[in-house]
Amino acid sequence: MLFKKNVVIPEYYEFFNSVKVISGYKALETIPFELNRLGAKRPIIITDKGVAQAGLVKYVVDSFGGTDTVIGAVFDETPQDSSNVVVNQIAAIYRAQNCDSIIAVGGGSAIDTAKGVNIVVTENTDDLLKFMGNYRLNKPMKPFVVIPTTAGTGSEVTMVAVIANPEKNVKMVFTSELLLPKVAVLDPRMTMSMPPKITAATGMDAFTHSVEAFIGTQKNPISDAFAAAAMELIRDNIVTAVTDGGNKDVRLAMANAALLAGLAFSNSMVGIVHATAHATGGVCHVPHGIANSILLPYGLEFYISKSDKSPKTKEYIENLLLHVAGPEIYVKTPPAERAVKSIAAIRSITSELKKLCGLPVRLSEAGVTEDKLESIAKTTLNDGALSFSPVEVSFEEALGVLKAAY
Repeated sequence: MLFKKNVVIPEYYEFFNSVKVISGYKALETIPFELNRLGAKRPIIITDKGVAQAGLVKYVVDSFGGTDTVIGAVFDETPQDSSNVVVNQIAAIYRAQNCDSIIAVGGGSAIDTAKGVNIVVTENTDDLLKFMGNYRLNKPMKPFVVIPTTAGTGSEVTMVAVIANPEKNVKMVFTSELLLPKVAVLDPRMTMSMPPKITAATGMDAFTHSVEAFIGTQKNPISDAFAAAAMELIRDNIVTAVTDGGNKDVRLAMANAALLAGLAFSNSMVGIVHATAHATGGVCHVPHGIANSILLPYGLEFYISKSDKSPKTKEYIENLLLHVAGPEIYVKTPPAERAVKSIAAIRSITSELKKLCGLPVRLSEAGVTEDKLESIAKTTLNDGALSFSPVEVSFEEALGVLKAAY
């Protein structure tokens, strides 16, 4: 068989996603209908200054023209690394303005912040810490629509939120199917203004999601299909997205890739790459997409080095080659060389992106100082993503990955 062992059927698996996806060149115009269908008439829009100044919020507001829906409030001060403090601030506005629904317009920070706000207003609390962790939520959330302005996080279809706790200097992870938005709207108008470096970083964020989903401990045929499609779309479109940002077809392709990757990893979960990336962001404030992009090949190399403990993981990395490099290269490469070739193909993409827009390929290039590596390694061990790693990771091993990436 040409692609032997490429499809894995676990003895048992679950896959869940309830988000309605609307994708297209006029997708924004469907929002009033969707909110009305959910019984909502007074949404709060959660976004950030960059998105607002780019005129993207206006597209959303204009879509309500001629309807009886009223925008209850617009919060446009979401920071790059949002926190429980910001979540509580927005929740107070939501309550004061008698809002009944939430529209997130932005990248991962705005979307995760909106998820946090939904927890606070639904649970009538001001303490997010009570709900940190996996499956701690019980109440149905408020109507929630997400309009991503980056093609990276896939947060519009994930049951995960990551929100910083500045007091403890960590990123809190929340996981529950109740966090899933009701509607995700993909419209290329919303990503056209992304500059090249952010396009590259967010694209590699999605790429990392799809790769880790493809080798995750909870991988299954459905997550594999979404992850593979995402990898191939990104492989074929990310360079053009960086060099020709006004290409609406490529922008829509990348938006769909990010969503597909989100569908995959939200079920298959991630591992050491995300754990070290979360920690790097928490300790050194490196944007998540950049941290993922840098750490991806080193995390995969770590898994290969532990193939005696998890031979299946090495096999999955071998099969990555089909999707990150294409069938021709996959067929021509001897099976014993495919895992290493997969990582080389990923490095080829990031090297090209570095040339085109300055995307860092080393932690040192992203502003991380060597004296912070031990602190990042310690923080990695407490990250929820590490619980899904196919092999156990010690402090010394996490530090080794970070030193290699430095």
